[in-house]
Amino acid sequence: MSEAQVMPEIKLTQLSHGGGCGCKIAPSLLQEILGVAKQKLPFANLMVGTETSDDAAVYRLNDQQAIIATTDFFMPIVDDPFDFGRIAATNALSDVYAMGGTPIMALAIVGMPISRLPVETIRSILQGGEAVCEAAGIPLAGGHSIDSVEPIYGLVAIGIVHPERLKKNSGAQAGDKLILGKGLGVGVLATAFKKGMLTAEAYAQMIATTTQLNAVGSELSGLQAVHALTDVTGFGLLGHLLELCRGSGLAANLEFGRVPVLSGALPLAQQGIGPGAIERNLASYGHEVDFSPQLENWQRRVLADAQTSGGLLVAVAPEGAEEVLSAFRHAGFMQAEIIGTMQRGATRVTVS
Repeated sequence: MSEAQVMPEIKLTQLSHGGGCGCKIAPSLLQEILGVAKQKLPFANLMVGTETSDDAAVYRLNDQQAIIATTDFFMPIVDDPFDFGRIAATNALSDVYAMGGTPIMALAIVGMPISRLPVETIRSILQGGEAVCEAAGIPLAGGHSIDSVEPIYGLVAIGIVHPERLKKNSGAQAGDKLILGKGLGVGVLATAFKKGMLTAEAYAQMIATTTQLNAVGSELSGLQAVHALTDVTGFGLLGHLLELCRGSGLAANLEFGRVPVLSGALPLAQQGIGPGAIERNLASYGHEVDFSPQLENWQRRVLADAQTSGGLLVAVAPEGAEEVLSAFRHAGFMQAEIIGTMQRGATRVTVS
């Protein structure tokens, strides 16, 4: 390419109307779209389908093996192409771990504005995804690409699990402790980044948490005390906890003071900074949440903040809570914390 043909430097986040899991369709609209489709289909070996809004589909092959299949992709949350690829791939593999499984293979989903992005940038995005797959010990074995208006990247993730170790979002029991593996605030940090308000330290924290593989989920699946498992992404902590409540037919109590929030996001959240997805999330499910009147508005908002590559949310019998916390911390999730309990009652969340 001659000097006259060199493409001007373009920031990835300038090419997309949203970023990360904040691009998700609002929960209420998604429910409306899928309402008719979310019925149990007559396939005896389909262990998990669309009926409980779980993290992945699961199909039993035999008494020892079940296949986990999922897909996840989104638009850039950062401008660095390699980091964008890493974040998107980490986020996609999380759904396999959230079922208690182990990934075995991935395929790339690539949509790029070919006329606006240099080949080197696109290649770097794919290399970021490859690096994460290598860290997870799996091949990135192929994929599909299109020329699109906005940059999109993600993975089809395939995993495996023993049918008896499968962890759904619908197995919680009354009295279970709720444990969150990562701090909240990724959406807040990403919004501040786009506004040019993010410090280098806070940016590094955002990259570190969004590229940390939730591989501990494979270990948690072997603990009998773990009754339910999911991960927290675009619908925020409250949205994904409500899915767990609906699937299990229970209510939940959260203690805000115990909910981990990323230190870099805390002062920004207190200033009211956050993605538009917060308002969409609260408009979708706010009527199912009872907030303590002592909570400030920023505290309510951060519980609905759209997380990209967020933490695992675990429902575990009280006697197993310390073992789960130990597993998290041994795997490097130092912010993991008990944040509430499951209880009998209507499918609502109470936040104190």
